[in-house]
Amino acid sequence: MAAIDALNADNPALVAQAEILARPVTKERRMADAIRALAIDAVEAAKSGHPGMPMGMADVATVLWSRFLKFDAADPRWADRDRFVLSAGHGSMLLYALLHLTGQAGMGIEELKKFRQLHSPAAGHPEFGEHPGIETTSGPLGQGIATAVGMALAERMLAARFGKSLVDHRTWVIASDGDLMEGISHEAGSLAGHLKLDRLTVLWDDNAISIDGDTSVSTSEDVLKRFAAYGWAVRRVDGHDHAAIAAALSMAMRSKKPTMIACRTIIGFGAPTKPRAATDRHWVPWRRRRPRRRSAGTMARSRSPKASRPIGPLPARAANPPGAPG
Repeated sequence: MAAIDALNADNPALVAQAEILARPVTKERRMADAIRALAIDAVEAAKSGHPGMPMGMADVATVLWSRFLKFDAADPRWADRDRFVLSAGHGSMLLYALLHLTGQAGMGIEELKKFRQLHSPAAGHPEFGEHPGIETTSGPLGQGIATAVGMALAERMLAARFGKSLVDHRTWVIASDGDLMEGISHEAGSLAGHLKLDRLTVLWDDNAISIDGDTSVSTSEDVLKRFAAYGWAVRRVDGHDHAAIAAALSMAMRSKKPTMIACRTIIGFGAPTKPRAATDRHWVPWRRRRPRRRSAGTMARSRSPKASRPIGPLPARAANPPGAPG
């Protein structure tokens, strides 16, 4: 451990990642790594996309889909399936990798190779109707959470009308910091708490990163306290600890309230040099390329750029708050 600390002393995320990677390798860890590899390759091939969220939430998604989610890969539109909503739609390769790895027709390797291409079912954001395993379109942040609240309410109304012998499913959501900043998440969350929609669980990708950088530059609220005030059950877990994730999901299954689980993750988890870096939020080349030689004329022109207007200092970045399992 001393060698790890000395090597990565300037990057706390790399230290944390190294400690997690030093844990015993399990079957679920290998499954999560398969999701990460698919996300990296698809985004690299498309030269656009968001690999960081799928890599960070791969462990959470693996535990959910392998132990808790009720679905039929041979019949993805089965009426009483659990609903899975990827509200953080920018991380769409997480959903496509899950559909592929669970053997669902229409999301084979050739479809993944066409990620973010015209007429591909693997669109940049999930689009309803492009594949039967995609429950809803989730483009604008917050849209998925609000839709999921409607799905949970629909399940309750159908169960009341037809009985739990026919209608007995749950709604699971993966949401990002950006989703929870949107006003619609406040309204939908308040309604879900008021109605005690206990078959709704939101898994928050608590990586303290948004498109602008650390979330500390734009928000300082306590999200779990906010949802507790709405009437939700809340819990915080290490999003890379499979046992802790499973325990939190089991708690959600028993809860009489909707549940919000804050999953503390490292964005871009598994990348050798880039976890929590700005480059993990959008595509950048993962492979090193040789710099091109430039002519003397080109070099001379590059030394005299147009004057740029100075900008003010950026706000200081706050350190990640501890996220011990609760």
